[in-house]
Amino acid sequence: MKTDVAYQLNLGGKLLDLSTPKVMAIINVTPDSFYSISRMLSEKEILTNVEKALQEGASIIDMGGYSTRPSAKQISEGEELERLKSPLKAIRKHFSETILSVDTFRSSIARYVVEEFGVQMINDVSGGTLDNEMFETVANLNVAYVLMHMRGTPETMQQLTDYENLMSDVLHFFEKRVAQLIHLGVKDILLDPGFGFAKTLDQNYELLSKISYLKELGFPILAGVSRKSMIYNLLETTPGNALNGTTVLNTLALLNGVNILRVHDVQEAMEAVKIVQKYLNQP
Repeated sequence: MKTDVAYQLNLGGKLLDLSTPKVMAIINVTPDSFYSISRMLSEKEILTNVEKALQEGASIIDMGGYSTRPSAKQISEGEELERLKSPLKAIRKHFSETILSVDTFRSSIARYVVEEFGVQMINDVSGGTLDNEMFETVANLNVAYVLMHMRGTPETMQQLTDYENLMSDVLHFFEKRVAQLIHLGVKDILLDPGFGFAKTLDQNYELLSKISYLKELGFPILAGVSRKSMIYNLLETTPGNALNGTTVLNTLALLNGVNILRVHDVQEAMEAVKIVQKYLNQP
């Protein structure tokens, strides 16, 4: 599916052109991420993996200090912030021009990382539902915002999968919350349908097959399917063995107009982008 809209994001004064899909690399600083190999707790590990991701072609580094896997336990704001401070400081020191995104649903964390480390994007898995001050905060900070669809919390979301009409409900969620963001002056918005967040395996695949519907809202789309349960449960394997399935789903997402892939494995995602672009640009 070819897109006739060339999106650009203003990320701290840098324009990111999405006419060719981009890759966002996941850097977890949590001890309990669902994909154990992605857990990086030492500064050396983090810097090595950031360097590798950038060399392989990642345009954005996305760092999270709070695991949002199903049934993840809550942690305090203080603990989340402590997990983020040193890695962000180190990345800014060694890779000063890198576009940084922080995966948080807390407005206080968002404000701190933007003001202290120049983070250019906030990736909010709750779509502003878990912190009423998030929208106003990102508006005041003038940063890009990933608006994701989720119900409940990471602890409860898997019990909240009863939809009257999945795609209609997701679209309605985005329409309402995008209007709020625009009213507050947020200009750079990305839509993430939230694969694995308050969705069953079948619902995830329905969402993927209809993800192009989100284009009607006029904003770029981010998809995060990397090594998720919709792959490894279907294939009866593990997150560690879900790279091939991830590449298949990333390819399908790209064919349906997704603009950013959020991944653990940058090289393979970049190869998918290159192949899909070649395929779509045939006469």
